[in-house]
Amino acid sequence: MALDPATFETLTPSRFITFTFPHPSSPNSLLRVAVFDSPIQSQPDDSPRVAAMFVPEHRDSDWIFSTESGHLQLLLSSPTISRLILIGKNQPINAPSIYRRSINNDFNSLEVSLKPLLFALSPKSLFENGIPEIPILRYENNVICSVVLEQCVGSFAGEMLVEDVEIESEVGECSKREFRRRLRFKRMPNLIQTEIRIVPEVGFGSASLGIGKVEFRPDIQVLVHPYLPPMVASLCLVPHCIETRIRGGFKPKALCVGVGGGALLAFLRAQLGFEVVGIEADEEVLRLARQYFGLLGNDSIRVIVGDAINVMEKLAYHSNGDNLDSFGVHEEKNGSYLYDVCDVNNKFDAIMVDLDSSDAKNGTSAPPLEFVRKNVLLAAKVVLCDFGILAINVIPPNRSFYDKLIHDFREVFHELYEIDVGNGENFVLVATMSPTMSSISDSENSFLSRLRMVISGAYMDSIRKI
Repeated sequence: MALDPATFETLTPSRFITFTFPHPSSPNSLLRVAVFDSPIQSQPDDSPRVAAMFVPEHRDSDWIFSTESGHLQLLLSSPTISRLILIGKNQPINAPSIYRRSINNDFNSLEVSLKPLLFALSPKSLFENGIPEIPILRYENNVICSVVLEQCVGSFAGEMLVEDVEIESEVGECSKREFRRRLRFKRMPNLIQTEIRIVPEVGFGSASLGIGKVEFRPDIQVLVHPYLPPMVASLCLVPHCIETRIRGGFKPKALCVGVGGGALLAFLRAQLGFEVVGIEADEEVLRLARQYFGLLGNDSIRVIVGDAINVMEKLAYHSNGDNLDSFGVHEEKNGSYLYDVCDVNNKFDAIMVDLDSSDAKNGTSAPPLEFVRKNVLLAAKVVLCDFGILAINVIPPNRSFYDKLIHDFREVFHELYEIDVGNGENFVLVATMSPTMSSISDSENSFLSRLRMVISGAYMDSIRKI
C-alpha cells in the first residue's frame, strides 16, 4: 500500500512508520526507512527539529537499528529532536553471524541523493523560514567486531541475546583492544544488561586472537560494567562492621537484587569472600548466566527466582516463620540454591540493587519506580543488619526523578551518600542504617585492604555525603 505524503506533514507523538525505498545508486536494492516522532510533545511555539541517521555498514540487523524500541532509544538519546529518520539497507533474511566494523562509513553521496526524500519526510512547519538544514547524526561506539552466541526468549525479559565483542579503548595516547561478553534484551537493545571481560582459552597464540577465531572463557576477577565498581566501593563505608563479622568466623552477606549475567555476584564471592543471595525474575536469564558468564551455584552463591519486590517483602516477613514457597518464590534449578529461610542469621551486610525500567517508552532509567516505594524500602531496612548499607544503581531520566528518590530514601534510612560514576549517565546512591563509625583502625582492617586491592581507590574517594 502506497504511503500518503501528507502523513508526514505534521508531528504525531510516538508515531513510528517504516517503509522501503529504492536505493538511488543500486537499482536492485532497497533501503529501509523508519520515521519516528518523539513521544515528548513540543510546545506550540517551538520549531520542530528533524534529524537523520544512516545505519552503520553491516549493522542493519542489529536490534538497535531494526526494532521500534531501538529506534526509540536512539531518538531519546537526542532529546531536542522532534523526528528521527533512520535509513539503512533493507534487513536481510539471513544476517551475517559475525559483524566487522567497516573501514569506510562514508554516506556523503547517499546524503546528497536522498536530500529530497528527507525534505518530503519533514513536517510542513519546518519550512516556515525557508529551506531547512537537516543534520545527519552519526552512531558511534567502540565495537570493532561482534558475534552472537545465542538468542533466546525468557518468560520475563522476553527476547535476549548473548554476544562476544571486540572493543577498542583509549589508554593515554594509545588504544588497545579488549574482548567482552554482553547480555542484551530486545526490549531495550541499546542498554547492555551485563558485560564481563573474556579471555582466550589456553593454547591459542596471539596471532590467532579474534572474535570467531578462538574460544573464550569468562574472567570474573574484574568488573568492567561502569557502575559496578562504584557499587562495590560503597562497602568502604562499613569496613569495620564487615571486618568484625569476618573475625567472628562468619562470611559477610550480600543480597543482589537483579542478577543478569551474575558478574556482581561472582565478583563479591571470588574477590571479597561474600556469601551472596541473588534475586532474578527470569530463569532463562539465569541459564545464560551459568552457561556464558561464569555464574556457578554453590553454598556461597544462591539464587531466588521471583519478583524482586515480592521476594524482598517476604524476606522481611521471614522472622514470622513464613515459607517463601507459599508466596510463589521457588528454588532455581540446576546448580543454584534457594536462600535458606530457616537460617536464623538472615540479615545482610549489603543490599545491591541493579534493576532498570522495563518500559522503553520512558527511556533508559533505573531503578523502576515501583521498587523505591516506601513499603519496599522498609522491607530492605528490615533485611539489613544494624550497620548495613543499600547501594542502588540510578539512571535518572530527569532531575525531579532523582530529587524524589533522595527524598524517599531520607525518610527511611539514616545517612545518604552518592557516587558519580563519571559516564554522564549513572549514579550510585548509598543508604546506611546507622552512622558510619570505626572501632578497628584502617591499618588493621584486612577487609578494607582487600577491597582496595580489587577496586580503584578513586571510587572510594569520590563518595560524597548528601
